[in-house]
Amino acid sequence: MSLSCFDPRFGERMLSVDEALAVLGGSLAKLAATRPTQRVPLAQAVGHALAEPVISPLDVPAQTNAAMDGIALAHASLAAGALDEGDRCQLRVIGSSLAGHPWTGRALAPGEALRITTGAALPAGADSVVMQEQLDYFTPDASPDSMLDADSQAGDAETAEQVVIDGVSSVRAGQNVRQAGEDIARGSDVISAGQWLSPAAIGVLASLGLAELTVHRPLRVAIFSTGDEVTAPGEPLPAGGIYDANRFSLTAALHAEGVEVLDLGILRDQREALSIALRDAAARADLVITSGGVSVGEADHVRSALEACGQLALWRIAMRPGRPLAFGVLAAEEGRQVPFFGLPGNPVATMVTYLQFVLPALRMLGGLGPLSPAPADHPGTLACWQSPRLQMVAGETLRSRPERVDYHRGRVTLDDQGRQVVTTTGRQGSGILTSMLAAQCLIEIPAGCASLQTGDPVMVQWLGTRGLS
Repeated sequence: MSLSCFDPRFGERMLSVDEALAVLGGSLAKLAATRPTQRVPLAQAVGHALAEPVISPLDVPAQTNAAMDGIALAHASLAAGALDEGDRCQLRVIGSSLAGHPWTGRALAPGEALRITTGAALPAGADSVVMQEQLDYFTPDASPDSMLDADSQAGDAETAEQVVIDGVSSVRAGQNVRQAGEDIARGSDVISAGQWLSPAAIGVLASLGLAELTVHRPLRVAIFSTGDEVTAPGEPLPAGGIYDANRFSLTAALHAEGVEVLDLGILRDQREALSIALRDAAARADLVITSGGVSVGEADHVRSALEACGQLALWRIAMRPGRPLAFGVLAAEEGRQVPFFGLPGNPVATMVTYLQFVLPALRMLGGLGPLSPAPADHPGTLACWQSPRLQMVAGETLRSRPERVDYHRGRVTLDDQGRQVVTTTGRQGSGILTSMLAAQCLIEIPAGCASLQTGDPVMVQWLGTRGLS
């Protein structure tokens, strides 16, 4: 891992969000390139990151087939079978092709048709399918709806089943036919390495007959809280104590990303105990997270324990909430280095810094490909793995300080013009955890902007799928 992020100059000035993301991306890139993989059954692959590209071994659909029930025919036969009255024609029915039971007889001759069901293979000599609602069957020998065996030859033209097609002029050549390989062609790239395997992706891969996939092994993340005032939920709350909300919100967010969580609980402010816990975490985890206790200017045992186990950088980032951020590496066995994130202690600041920095780091380290292209001025930035941004309309006046990026918690509604309008969830203090409970998105007010007025365009970061909510 490059240690450029530990340049002391980073701690001497305020970093922009873009600068922090760029430095983190460069520092984590090497680790992301060496992630272990594993083979998993297809049914267990959802939520994993694909480690190898999938090339289609077959055409999908495997054969040209009918898109609906009706009859298969050659479009040229319609004119030859035209009747004198009305927009109709008459053809001879020689058999049937059913889904899973294709016609195995001869190719269709001019003036002939074949009953066919949705998904059934199109017989040789046919190029179109006419839907059932346009058809009227009869037999000259008064045996209605009689059908020949699929393997038999057609009977005498005077006694074979006949079909009359209404609305012949509406029938187009090639209609209601799915061509072999029109969805996926044999040998084509289906899914790229690095793609998150959604339920839709699993369905596509099942259609190729794949039973196993090579995926990146899920990340293992160790998480702990520190402080003598921090109390586990369910325990009596002492005077001056606070319940440990951050560890539980972060654990829930990690589980939502398919991460295996090593919960180290609450560690007291004792340097030796912290050092032992950090070494154990580095030996067992791919990444370590804590919140509180590592801000610039704080004198506590977390910082000294971290510095004894590896390297630590304390940054001040021009954002609100979440200005302080600690990033480091812990030394592990065989020279392995384990990234460490120290997030602010205020609950909303913890969540916002998780979304801006830790979540994209998890996606990169977990083998996911970039979600957006890198900007020219910051190639390799971690911003490529952040949740996508959408432009909406401000539904109220939004204020900020121009020297920083402000992240308000927001909700989205539709106005009377059908536009997506975003408003805040109420009080926006970094300790107001309920502001996140009601949030659907983060409203991003960029640096250099002191305020946005009602009706102004504004960028939001969605908190939906694979986000925090």
